[in-house]
Amino acid sequence: MRDVIRENRRRLKELFDGVIATNAEDTAFALDEAIHNSIKMIIEQAAAGGKLLFIGNGASASIASHMAVDFWKNACIRAIAFNDSSLLTCISNDYGYEHVFEKPIEMFAGPADTLIAISSSGQSKNILCGVSAAKKKGLKVLSLSGFNKDNPLREAGDINFYVPSKSYGHVEVVHLSICHLLVDMIIEKNG
Repeated sequence: MRDVIRENRRRLKELFDGVIATNAEDTAFALDEAIHNSIKMIIEQAAAGGKLLFIGNGASASIASHMAVDFWKNACIRAIAFNDSSLLTCISNDYGYEHVFEKPIEMFAGPADTLIAISSSGQSKNILCGVSAAKKKGLKVLSLSGFNKDNPLREAGDINFYVPSKSYGHVEVVHLSICHLLVDMIIEKNG
C-alpha cells in the first residue's frame, strides 16, 4: 500500500512538471512563462474592467466555482462560474446541453472579460461552444485540459494548459493546482 501511495504522489509531481503550455498558435512555452503570462493577462483584463468567467462540468465545475470565489474574495477580481442548477436546467431544456455555457456567455460576457474553460477530456461540446461564444465576443481564453494530446480545447485558448494523463483525479488535481497558483500569485503581487 505504501508503494502505491508513494507512486501516486510521484506521478502527481511528474504530471505537474510535465504540463504542456501552448499559446493560440499552438507554440509551446515553459510552464513558468505560461503561468506568468496568464497572471499578466488576468490582471490586464481586470484593470480594463473585465471579469473572469469560469466553465466546467462535474469536478471541473466544482473547480470553477471554487476558483471564482477565490478570485473575487481573495484577489479582488470579479469572477463568476456559470453552473447554477436553474441556469443549467433551463438552458439545457430550452436549447440543449451543448449550449449551457454558450448562452450565458453571449448574455453576460464583455470584451474585457477572460474565460477560463476547464475540461479533463478537452472534448466536452458545451465547453467548446462556450469557448466559441467567448471568442466571438472578443474575450481572452485560458484553457485547462487533459487526456488526449489532440483534444480540441488544447488549441482553443490564448493560453492552454494540457495535463498529459488519462486519469481524472490526476488531471483535476493539476488543474486545481494551476488555478490556485494563478490566484495565489495575484494575491501576492497585490499584497
